[in-house]
Amino acid sequence: MSSAAAPPPDKEFMATLAKGLAVLGAFGSERPAMTLSEAAATAGLSRAAARRVLRTLAGLGYVTHDGRRFALAPRILELGFAYLSTQSWVDRAEPLMKELSHDVQESCSAAILQDAEVVYVARMPAPHRIMSVTLAVGTRLPAFYTALGRVQLGFLAPDELTRRLGLRGPPPTEGAVADRKALIARIAADRAQGYAIVDEELERGLRSIAVPVLTRTGVNVGAINLSGHASRVSLSDLRSHFLPKLKAVVEAIAPTLA
Repeated sequence: MSSAAAPPPDKEFMATLAKGLAVLGAFGSERPAMTLSEAAATAGLSRAAARRVLRTLAGLGYVTHDGRRFALAPRILELGFAYLSTQSWVDRAEPLMKELSHDVQESCSAAILQDAEVVYVARMPAPHRIMSVTLAVGTRLPAFYTALGRVQLGFLAPDELTRRLGLRGPPPTEGAVADRKALIARIAADRAQGYAIVDEELERGLRSIAVPVLTRTGVNVGAINLSGHASRVSLSDLRSHFLPKLKAVVEAIAPTLA
């Protein structure tokens, strides 16, 4: 459940802005439209605060209102596209990802790390569906149970990794690595080898391999993966066939990274 952020010890922290962002974050695929009461409960606000926020967002054109339920308006895309426009590596990666997806006939995606989730910033789907949910730009998935997330978590400082471990949800499958120490060890190993493989941890039948996208100074800015169904893609295929191709894409976009 989304909730308004508690004000940190900063005199310049704007609680009203935090409430507005909490309401915007309450909308999603599971809640495309909400009543005032639903928005207040999901964002962790009072009805009065949620009403003021929603009326303001409606006045600015970021949400619509049909008399009972509120929903995001197309203008909200401006915020997401503004971010993507600052990520030059995504623009460079997309045509290469499309070519790679066509080459191996499997899906190729790029994502950034945000708290305990990854957020998709580019997506080239395969001809055949591999997951029960539809993935698209903006989709969020649990970072600790995805190759896209696990390959980026290793670049966090130990204290920050510990904090995000506390935010992770329950394991999505029986095969997911759930033990805290085992997860930390896996993340460290993935950082050391330069790629991460997740085998049927996020969803049964799904295998994925991801490599990090790094700046010239070694700062992690995202990750790119290839995913396929276990019936078509072996673990050996991921390492011997997919990994070199993923690394080639990252090397090709390296000149766009500062």
